[in-house]
Formats: sequence, structure tokens, C-alpha cells
Amino acid sequence: QVRLVESGGGLVQAGGSLRLSCAVSGSTFSRYTMGWFRQAPGKEREFVAATAWGDSSTAYADSVKGRFTISRDNAKNTVYLQMNSLKPEDAAVYYCAAGWIVPASTMINSRTYNYWGQGTQVTVSS
Repeated sequence: QVRLVESGGGLVQAGGSLRLSCAVSGSTFSRYTMGWFRQAPGKEREFVAATAWGDSSTAYADSVKGRFTISRDNAKNTVYLQMNSLKPEDAAVYYCAAGWIVPASTMINSRTYNYWGQGTQVTVSS
């Protein structure tokens, strides 16, 4: 069974940084496209960033481009989300997701992911 465990969330001041981690166990990590999504109170879950299996190509939501960086370490079965210049509107529960051989063309779509983590809270104070 595939299990995703996020960590690294917390409280940070606006302009600060956090790094989220998502450790994956139970399957061949390198064949999974990995994504980060977030959900703020009263809002729908939205795409943040993703990195494709194979070539590790990346995609970002416009709202985080230039501030967030997604990366993966296939040797450690872990995907990261480095978040810089955080804004109050970045506050949300951040979820890690894994999609088995999901092509880069669809990796921004949450419906293509098979497995989800439990989420980690990010709070940004102004």
C-alpha cells in the first residue's frame, strides 16, 4: 500500500520561507508523478506544483511561480516544496499527491492522482 507523509508545515511571517517534504513508501517512487495541492478554508483544493515521473519536468500555478520550487529525490522517495516569499494568501493545508505514470500534460489535474497525504498546515502571518 502506498503511503504519503507530509511534514514541514508551520507558522511563518509574511516574506518568510518554509520547506515541505513528502515521503512516499510502498511503491516505485520514480514512476510516480508528484504534485502539491492546497486548500484554504472555504475554498476548493487547488494545484500548486508538480514534477513528472521520468524527466522530472515541473509545472507551477501562476500564483506561486518564481516563489515556490518543487523537487524530488528518487533515492530518498521524497518530494519537496520550497516556499519563499510567503504571503498571507498562501496559508492553507498543503497536500502531497502521487500519480502512477501520470504524463506531464495532465499533472496539474488533481483527478489524475491516485494517492494523497494527510496534509500539513501552513499559516502565514501578516
